[in-house]
Amino acid sequence: MGATRQQPPSGLGPEPDRPASPSARPVAPDGAPDGRGAHRETRRLTLNGASGIVPLARDFTRQALYDWGWLPAASADRRAAAEDVLLVVSELVTNACLHAEGPEELRVTLHDKVLRLEVEDRGAGEPAPRTPHRAGRPGGHGMFIVQRLCLDWGVARNAEAPGKTVWAELAAPA
Repeated sequence: MGATRQQPPSGLGPEPDRPASPSARPVAPDGAPDGRGAHRETRRLTLNGASGIVPLARDFTRQALYDWGWLPAASADRRAAAEDVLLVVSELVTNACLHAEGPEELRVTLHDKVLRLEVEDRGAGEPAPRTPHRAGRPGGHGMFIVQRLCLDWGVARNAEAPGKTVWAELAAPA
C-alpha cells in the first residue's frame, strides 16, 4: 500500500475534467454515472492562496458528508467512519502545507461504497510514512495515520506540470 501508481483499485484514477481556472469556492457535485452505471459525485475546493486551509478543507468535507448522508451519524460505527474521513483530510492537507509548497485543490469523490480524497499540490517530494514509526516521537505521524485508516492511498504525478495528487480511499459506512 502507498506505492506510487497511477490507477487505484477502485478504478477512479485522477479526475480528468479539472477546470482550467478553478474558483475559490466549491464546485457543485457532478452526480453523473461513470460509464458502468455506478453513481459518482465529486466536490472540489480550490485551496491555493486560501487562509485557514486545514479547517476550510475539513468544513468543506464535513458538508459533503452531510449532503451524502454520512452525517449526522446514526451509529458509533458511522460516526467513526466520518471522523476518519475528516482526520485523513486534515493529514493530507497538512502534509501538502508542510512538505509540498501548499495544496492547490481538494477533491472529495463518493463512488459506490468508496470515498476518495485527493489533494493536488506543486511539490516534487514523495510522501511516505516515517519508518520505523515511533508513537512517542513528535511529528511525522500524518502519512502513518493515512496508511492505517485508509483502504489504500498513493500518489499520481502530474505529467503536464510540476506537482502531484496524493489520494486516499476510505470505505463508506455499512
